[in-house]
Amino acid sequence: MNKDKRNYRFGVIGGDGVGPEVVAEGLKVLEVVARQYGFSYELTHYPYCTDHYLKTGETMPESILTEYKTMDALFLGALGDPRVEPGFIERPIIMGMRFGLDLYVNLRPIKLYAEQFCPLKGKKPEDIDMVIVRENTEDLYTNLGGIFKKGTPDEVAIAEMVFTRKGCERAIRYAFELARKRNKKKKVTLIDKANAIRAMDLWTRTFEEVGEEYPDIEREHAYIDAACMWMIKNPEWFDVGVTSNLFGDIITDIGAMIQGGLGIAASGNIHPGKVSMFEPIHGSAPKYAGLNVANPMAAIAAMGMLLDYIGEKEASVKIDKALQNLLMSGKVPSLGADSGLSTSQIGDFVIEILARG
Repeated sequence: MNKDKRNYRFGVIGGDGVGPEVVAEGLKVLEVVARQYGFSYELTHYPYCTDHYLKTGETMPESILTEYKTMDALFLGALGDPRVEPGFIERPIIMGMRFGLDLYVNLRPIKLYAEQFCPLKGKKPEDIDMVIVRENTEDLYTNLGGIFKKGTPDEVAIAEMVFTRKGCERAIRYAFELARKRNKKKKVTLIDKANAIRAMDLWTRTFEEVGEEYPDIEREHAYIDAACMWMIKNPEWFDVGVTSNLFGDIITDIGAMIQGGLGIAASGNIHPGKVSMFEPIHGSAPKYAGLNVANPMAAIAAMGMLLDYIGEKEASVKIDKALQNLLMSGKVPSLGADSGLSTSQIGDFVIEILARG
């Protein structure tokens, strides 16, 4: 990472569909808070997306990872396009960054900003304020396995669920450190399925062993099916959750919906102390591409996470408060593409609040 703490280098990948549109709003917000808080930055835009692939035959070369490592952070819009096979463009780019940069934590804050957006009856912002730490480099996402006798009656598909002690431990340790840093309920909940998938006993044992080092942090355990149920029924129980790659992928979408929808959900793909990548968790929504209707608040929230990660915490807090103020104001009737507001209009609302201080 850049040693000059107030001059940063960011890599930007707009991606597919609405990605470039929401990224543009995140960059507008970045420009405002940089001016307000006195830091500077340089942007390098990368072309990797489906259009680029269809024009050049290139997805994302592995060699670019060396250049990414010279950046302070990466900012991604969205990937996915119906003109190519599902996952074709996402695997070499998103997974290429996660594995190639060893971004072993997928960090997902789940925070309700305004009560009217929550689909759960009677839940208020103070009831929904948790973070899920998803292990980001192992499990079924390693793509070990394959398909045999494809297209025949004897077809067999095999996928290997891979866990290592190192992979489990570093994600779990990050979760305990985060619970201590948040200083709220000071509780970490392990989410696994060790009763049915015995390989996940590695998670259970590692959680208990690492937890002994954090006597000030309460430990809880939930199987993934029960955790999904409790997240809907009693979201106020959670503070920090830690889980495997597959289960984290699922439960964080539940989290996005209880906080109001994918339009406000952001994530970080993190290797502490090294270049990390931040993105909205929604997809590329190709049917809305170019229409200027996608809600950019998730991308703006992702920019807030990026700034927090590089140490510009005051700017990050200000963005978070601006999003909350906007949602509580009633100016944004929904968090989807049906709000009646344009992408740029919502971005301008955020900037107006930032300008007012």
